[in-house]
Amino acid sequence: MGKEETDLFLEAMSDVVPLNSADKVVQQERQQASEAQLARRAAAQREEDPAQDALTLEAVDLVDPDDVIGWTRGGMQHGVYKNLRLAKYELEARLDLHGHTVEQARHALLQFVADCQRNDIRCALVLHGKGLNSKPHRGVLKSYVAKWLPMIPEVLAYHTALKQHGGTGAVYVLMRKSPAQKLENRERHQKK
Repeated sequence: MGKEETDLFLEAMSDVVPLNSADKVVQQERQQASEAQLARRAAAQREEDPAQDALTLEAVDLVDPDDVIGWTRGGMQHGVYKNLRLAKYELEARLDLHGHTVEQARHALLQFVADCQRNDIRCALVLHGKGLNSKPHRGVLKSYVAKWLPMIPEVLAYHTALKQHGGTGAVYVLMRKSPAQKLENRERHQKK
């Protein structure tokens, strides 16, 4: 600082006085969280990932191993769903659930969809297997996947894959655009 700036600063600070010790704030030690506070925190964390709780592990309606399965969220254009069914979209990711327990498959599917959203992946292949040898019933994992996918908000549609991609042992999954993709789309289609 130059001499003029120093003089201006000192003049501006001439009436400032130090705080008395009685005016100082003493920070208290942090108390342990009560059980009620811990329960509220746990509930808030569950709310951050509602799909985790929504995917049931209870009994589901069984799907035959050779059944073609599919579903679409309301409002989807017929042509988009048709293109999904006919494998017209590039398969950008793949999840293989062979050998997983139902609980492992549930966790893997949720993580996979979250990863797809994070990486701007729109179309993926989920291999659930036919379940010809699953016990106590055939097609157990296929049945759970068919039940779970509509419960995941990021999933727009799914349909049994073509034979070359796994046939009735796999599904194509179409996901919502990520926020980054939506913004890019808006910018690309803005009138100039």
